[in-house]
Amino acid sequence: MPASTAIITILAALLLGAMSPGPSFVIVARNSIGLSRGDGLATALAMGIGGVFFSGIALLGLYTLLATVEWLYIGLKVAGGLYLIYLASKIWRGAAKPLAFDAAQAATTNARKSFWIGLSTQLSNPKTAVYYGSIFAALLPQHPPLWCYFALPPAIFTIEAGWYTIVALCFSSKRPREVYLQWKAWIDRVAASAVTALGLRLILTAHKVGI
Repeated sequence: MPASTAIITILAALLLGAMSPGPSFVIVARNSIGLSRGDGLATALAMGIGGVFFSGIALLGLYTLLATVEWLYIGLKVAGGLYLIYLASKIWRGAAKPLAFDAAQAATTNARKSFWIGLSTQLSNPKTAVYYGSIFAALLPQHPPLWCYFALPPAIFTIEAGWYTIVALCFSSKRPREVYLQWKAWIDRVAASAVTALGLRLILTAHKVGI
C-alpha cells in the first residue's frame, strides 16, 4: 500500500474512533453544556493534543512494547480505569450543586482547568493508545517515508480537535444549556455513571490483551 494511501486510511480509522462514544466525548459534552463554550473548546483542544501524543508514541512502537510486556498493559488499563472512576466521583458529588461563577473567571481559570481535565482524561485511557498503536502497526508501512512523521501529527490534531470542536459547539448552544440547567443533577449523574462504567470496564478487562 502506498504511504499516501496508508495515511488517508489511518486518518479515516482515527476519525471513526474519535466519533465513537467514550470518556472523551462525555467530558467534552459535559463541559460544553454545564460550563461554557470556552470550556468545551479548551477540552476539545486538549483532545487534539492528546491525539498528537498518542500518534507520536505509536510511531515509536508503543503497541509492540505493550504487546510484549503484558504486565505494563494491564497496569496501564487499571490505572486508567481508576482515574476515570475518580473523575466520575467528582462529577457525581457536584451534581446537586448549582452553577455559580462569573464570566471573567470562567474565561480564564475554568477554561484552563477544563483543558487539563480533558488532557488527563484522554491520556489516562490506554485503550486509546493501543487503538492508535494497532492502527499504525496494521496500516503504516514498516519503513514509512520521512514526510509521514511530519504530516501525521498535525493531521491527527486536526481530526481529534476538529471533531470535538464540533461536539463542543453543538452542546454549548442555548437549547442544550437550558435543558442541562433544568436537569443538571440527573444529567451529571448519568454522565458520572457512564464514565464509571467505562472505568470499570477497563479494570475488569485488564487481563485481556488487545483492544
